[in-house]
Amino acid sequence: MTGDATPRVDDHPTVPVRPTSTDPWLLGFTPRRPVPWLAPILLLSTGLRTLLATLFGAYLDKRELQSALPADVYDEMGADGELWLDYVADLGDGFDATYSVAYLLAQPALTVAGEELPRGRVLLMGGDQVYPTASADAYEDRFRGPYRAALPTAPRTGPQPTIYAVPGNHDWYDGLTAFLRVFARQPAGNVGGWRTRQARSYFALRLPHDWWVFGIDEQFGAYLDDPQLRYFTAAATALTAGSRVVLAVPAPGWVKTVDQPKAYETVDFFLRTVIEPTGAQVRVILAGDLHHYARYSAPGRELITCGGGGAYLASTHELPEELAVPPVGATAPRHSAARRFRLTARYPTAARSRAYAAGVFARLPWRNPGFLWLLALAQTLLMLSVAELLVHRPDGSEQRLFSIPLGIMLTLTLLGWMFFAAPPGNDGARRVTHTVVGLSHGAAHAVLALGGALLWARLPFVDWVWPLPLLSAAVLYAPVAGLVSGLLVAAYLLVASQFRVNLNELFAGQGIEDSKVFLRMHLAADGTLTIHPIAVPKAAHRWRAAPSAAPDAPWLEPERPLVVARAEEPVVIRP
Repeated sequence: MTGDATPRVDDHPTVPVRPTSTDPWLLGFTPRRPVPWLAPILLLSTGLRTLLATLFGAYLDKRELQSALPADVYDEMGADGELWLDYVADLGDGFDATYSVAYLLAQPALTVAGEELPRGRVLLMGGDQVYPTASADAYEDRFRGPYRAALPTAPRTGPQPTIYAVPGNHDWYDGLTAFLRVFARQPAGNVGGWRTRQARSYFALRLPHDWWVFGIDEQFGAYLDDPQLRYFTAAATALTAGSRVVLAVPAPGWVKTVDQPKAYETVDFFLRTVIEPTGAQVRVILAGDLHHYARYSAPGRELITCGGGGAYLASTHELPEELAVPPVGATAPRHSAARRFRLTARYPTAARSRAYAAGVFARLPWRNPGFLWLLALAQTLLMLSVAELLVHRPDGSEQRLFSIPLGIMLTLTLLGWMFFAAPPGNDGARRVTHTVVGLSHGAAHAVLALGGALLWARLPFVDWVWPLPLLSAAVLYAPVAGLVSGLLVAAYLLVASQFRVNLNELFAGQGIEDSKVFLRMHLAADGTLTIHPIAVPKAAHRWRAAPSAAPDAPWLEPERPLVVARAEEPVVIRP
């Protein structure tokens, strides 16, 4: 199911026409395959967009303009003093995984370990609602379409659930243009049976029993804009010493400080300047961005990463067992006193994560055929450059030790792999480690090309008239070289991950669609907040239309029932 020219279903249909098949023309959107993160064009375009967003993000920043939009604080008081909320993040990737989670979120209730958990009246989205970059078509095919198909209309019984979203870095690649059109339209819009209420890229929710949710927008983790600070400062005037806050942020800065020391500074600034003066307690901080589940605990606070809404799985076996938050030696002029947090739960388990990592040899070539062809081209040109120096010359001319083509290819090979291993932060020691590991990887590919050249120089067609040697190499050598160098990259990623180098690429290159996770939270009548981390061990891959089902039932059903389990036992936070 490919192609972009599919009709769009109206945002406010009276009675949506239920599709009779999975044809995109009937669905109103095109179900997309998982993003091939190592595809050459995608690597280039994403890298370029990241560079432009980093260099010119301030010029693209639309948050200052949001001061003209309504500055409402939204009441979500539930019924009889109780409220159910859901949380999902990192969802707009391949259809199968994204829709598997959306399908479960849309069910009236889920039975998990024998306990019935009703659908959330509020759905919090924690960032990266679309991949790889934000655009109108990407949001339609990778987010709005799947979620509309999961809950086509408002539920026949009970209140209509509401979505509130914070943007992640992928939502930011167009300066929030598409994000604001989807989530912050005024008057409020609909995503199928879910409605949207927020007017800005951040929000404050008032919940029962003096609980609050604050969702903040960090522009690539850089800073909080003045209109946003004024908005939350005004909202915080309603907080008291008895208030409890759930803070939703785009990324888990507490973990990212391992490689990026400044990653937590913006959140720490928000806590110090907005929350602490009120005497309120931030009991939970939620984040996506890392595509797994992990919970760090300290007395009075839980730090939860839950980025399992549909994007490729990320590792858990490299997570530190303890963290100082903010990190010891934080560079901000002012920062909070460091607190020790302990890793108390993760999903998938460390053992399962290591098993996933070892599967890179099988999954990387299968998921990234374009990447293998790029490796094949580079290896073939490098091999021919070396072979040129090894071939016996009939005219008896002096054998050279170097050539311009060889110099060009060696330079491209070494620099290419060095930049592939480029560190995400600015720490000098980490930069040296990444550079050494990257250059070693490039040298390994050069040695592979030398071995191929030694073999190629003994074959008869190396002396044929040009371009026959190149054509024969393209037919006979390139496919084998691409596969072998692909396995070399897989081995490199597995080894480099031990040095925390290219750990993300180790899992992004595999595109694992299983082991998804989201949160279902219950605020009870006595003010107790219970967090249920719900795991989806296997995403569904075969779907059938349900044209005769109720109007609010999912358009597509899995051919085999989806199984849910607990990622860990419920987390209970008492008043």
